[in-house]
Amino acid sequence: MTQKVFAKGSAYPPLQPGVLRLYSMRFCPFAHRTRLVLLYKNIQFETINVDLKYKPEWLFDKNPLGLVPIVELDDKIVYESTATCEWLDDIYPQHRLQPSDPYTKAWDRILLEYFGKLTPGIYTFWRTPDNREKLIEEFHKHYKFYDDNLSKRTGPLFGGLAPSMTDFYLWPHLEKIPVMETADPRISISRENFPHLAAWFDAMCQVPAVKATSFDVKTHLHFLHSYIAGNPDYDFDLDE
Repeated sequence: MTQKVFAKGSAYPPLQPGVLRLYSMRFCPFAHRTRLVLLYKNIQFETINVDLKYKPEWLFDKNPLGLVPIVELDDKIVYESTATCEWLDDIYPQHRLQPSDPYTKAWDRILLEYFGKLTPGIYTFWRTPDNREKLIEEFHKHYKFYDDNLSKRTGPLFGGLAPSMTDFYLWPHLEKIPVMETADPRISISRENFPHLAAWFDAMCQVPAVKATSFDVKTHLHFLHSYIAGNPDYDFDLDE
């Protein structure tokens, strides 16, 4: 199956019985969450990448919002990143990612909800360069929140020595921090100011599922600039 996007007017690729399918886009951080879960849990699946600017008509049959990620298995369809990740964690119990301890589970939900305060800045950072001073202050405040929480965990990750769902929820957005550093180094997660979060970042870089799904700074910058220019290069660096 091609990794290139299916766009408006594309024929629907038939679904094979018993084959788990992920509808995705290579640079979408929300679909990235689902890919991380799939790879970490060693789940066999196929990927259909879609053009999110000129969407194939059949995408709306899978999700009326026309967004990814979507996972489909025979007659079952689940969409939205957290719903897909948690459904996969429930039906494929190996390498469980959701905590069983109620207090940890509650705090993981708090961490996810709080993350909504940080993510908008990652994307407005590029569109509002005159506002970066304030954005950097906000980022440092949010870094401190996560750094303090990590200091109470039993290892470098939110899951301790192994990743948890929270690690995979946060990573696709926070992996873009080095990309943002190319525009302003002050936005970095420094070891001096945020030692636990910096150690978390380094530990996540060593997770095989992260290595398999991450792009380098140059690739991220290329897609970002194409996106801002209004012509997102979804198939960048694909030979097939």
